[in-house]
Amino acid sequence: MKKIHLAFLVMSGFLINGAALAVVPQSVSTAAQPPAAAEQDLDKFQAAMDASKAGVDREAMPGAGIYKARCQSCHEGQAPKAPSRTFIEMMSAESVHRALSVGIMQQQAAGLTDADKRHVAEYLSGSAFGAPATPGPAQCTASASKFDVSHAPDISGWGFDEGNSHFIPGAVANLKTADIPRLKVKWALAYPSAVRARSRPTFAFGAVYFGSQNGVVYALDAKTGCKRWTFETSAEVRTPVTIPAIKGPSHVAYFGDIIGRVYAVDALTGRELWRHKVDDHPSATVTGAPVYHDGMIYVAVSSLEEATANASYPCCTFRGSVVALNAVTGERAWKYYTISDTPKQVGTTKVGTKIFAPSGAAVWNTPTVDAKRGLLYFGTGNNYTGPANDRSNSVVALDLKTGTVKWSWQVVAGDAWNVGCMIGLDSCPENSGPDADIGSGTMLVKLKDGSDRIFVGLKSGTVMAIDPDTHTGSLWSNRVGRGSIQGGVQFGMAFDSQRLYVPISDMANTGDASQAERDATLGPSRPGLYALNPTDGKLLWQTAADDICAGRAFCDSGILASIAAIPGAVFAGHMDGRVRAYESNTGKVLWQFDTSAALPTLGGGNAHGGSIGGGGPVIHNGMVYVNSGYGLYAHMPGNLLVAFSVDGK
Repeated sequence: MKKIHLAFLVMSGFLINGAALAVVPQSVSTAAQPPAAAEQDLDKFQAAMDASKAGVDREAMPGAGIYKARCQSCHEGQAPKAPSRTFIEMMSAESVHRALSVGIMQQQAAGLTDADKRHVAEYLSGSAFGAPATPGPAQCTASASKFDVSHAPDISGWGFDEGNSHFIPGAVANLKTADIPRLKVKWALAYPSAVRARSRPTFAFGAVYFGSQNGVVYALDAKTGCKRWTFETSAEVRTPVTIPAIKGPSHVAYFGDIIGRVYAVDALTGRELWRHKVDDHPSATVTGAPVYHDGMIYVAVSSLEEATANASYPCCTFRGSVVALNAVTGERAWKYYTISDTPKQVGTTKVGTKIFAPSGAAVWNTPTVDAKRGLLYFGTGNNYTGPANDRSNSVVALDLKTGTVKWSWQVVAGDAWNVGCMIGLDSCPENSGPDADIGSGTMLVKLKDGSDRIFVGLKSGTVMAIDPDTHTGSLWSNRVGRGSIQGGVQFGMAFDSQRLYVPISDMANTGDASQAERDATLGPSRPGLYALNPTDGKLLWQTAADDICAGRAFCDSGILASIAAIPGAVFAGHMDGRVRAYESNTGKVLWQFDTSAALPTLGGGNAHGGSIGGGGPVIHNGMVYVNSGYGLYAHMPGNLLVAFSVDGK
């Protein structure tokens, strides 16, 4: 396999179970009926997904020729609105087949037999079609099926409140510190056709809501895990489901998918109300949670164009943005681009491929609402091609009503980077940056003295504080982690009014060929959990992540996922599969559980978790919920949602 091909698979999610390419032999993928025992089924399918055992040449698969003849011309850059191949490869085989058979690609697939569609689905997804059916939760009956509309949502969006503090009040968490060591598994859900679980749970009306890799959104009874309703899209839903706590009879759930669509559905029935495509670029995606405020939905737009490791791809034309939609109709009120100018050709690579600039500055994170100042804050990512503009790696403040820029402050200048830098391609910008963007977003909080602060964490491992009224620079800055393309702060810190808690991932080996020089100057990786004084940024305590990986493929000890604080404790999910609770005062580990081991699941059968990434643990009404499995970007796969309660009751 060529180096470029392997690196692309790393970025696209094809490194599964220690293998370079997760493709299943035809004899496995066309099995008419699964074996009888559900646990054996899952184990056999997982083994089949290991390419070191399958040994199949992807380009020799039956779907390769069909794709190249019927699909390639649109999905590899020639059709502006067609989802890029990068995103299609992140979908399950079933999701691709559904899009071809009854979904948005039905017309384009006219003339293909069902077998042809399955072959294309397997070729693109790298996974088997018709895998053994994953046991699912039972349909709710009696009182468990009823939504309690008097119980309004009390955890909102990505960071649990408009300020994205990642703090859950005691009355909502309802979990005493003394009871945390007694947490045991109450129930576990196995996601079908999945190697990752990224949609952090949301709670409302006695139900728990979340999305999945195969595009299904769930509403389950929060206590028992039985199913109230499901809603199907044709692409992965990795965002949390946002359910606003608003007055009146409206009960609406909002979420986004990986091909850039935002949905509104009835939170009590799952009936679709509207959908809106937020950007026409073929690589556009929605990774941050939609944010509700005063009748509007605010959506950040990011992309994976920087991950297109193809020497013939004309990089790059995507521009990050934030979109404001009418919450009732889905109509767009305004759209702000982080790069005001449309990218233009500025040169060619050594092999003659066109280079476009300026590009990038994606918004990966969930925006933060400042109702007092009428502003919306967010952090931006790096540029994809050079030269870097003044809005990449920046904190930006927009007017909530108009989308106009009120102020912006660039934290790291000159950061133009794409995957070509990682693997040594000519598409890497000259004088490339460190890929130290603001992935985890911004946090607006109030200190004990009544002053407001914006806290920002970067992939460089640096944490800083900004005054929202002066915003001309940082009040303090502390480089806690070493940082890297998957190091530093990735998905979210937490604040409980006393301490700022900082999770550091710092992967031991990111596969980045350009990282060696930086590592030499910044020292070894420093994965773990850190507590800082919010006033001056000084370290209060640190708990290093001990290494239990023992050579397991794609196992790292650090904390990639967002964390959650409750009174007395901080919960964090690790890349080695452990979910831990840390004592707030000292950093002492109060409780831990390894989610990568096999667990019995709702409906029967066993499944296992893996690395924990994206939306981390969430605590609600005496229970702890965590997704486990992050089978992409060189992390351990898994397909579990685990719910814990005191003594498992």
